[in-house]
Amino acid sequence: MNFEASQTISFSDIQCDIPELKEDNYKIWKERILLQLGWMDIDYAIRKDKPLVVTDESSPADVAIYERWERSNWLNMIFIKTKISARIHGFVDQHKNI
Repeated sequence: MNFEASQTISFSDIQCDIPELKEDNYKIWKERILLQLGWMDIDYAIRKDKPLVVTDESSPADVAIYERWERSNWLNMIFIKTKISARIHGFVDQHKNI
């Protein structure tokens, strides 16, 4: 008998158990958030500084880099906000950049 397992696994399908951020679990929460964002391959904004704002003189490559950073930053912000306990939302500073 010849059995072949040809199931592909995408890193974005991998889930780690991320607890909600509460008063006493920041270290574990942060570690798991960063791990999950890396697996989802949207951690670009964390790894790279914000590029210069796009102008009329910007090259297509500069525009692409800026757009990639903006998308990564937005996705990171949305993801992180879903992992913060509603009880402490008011105590967490509101940021626009990851």
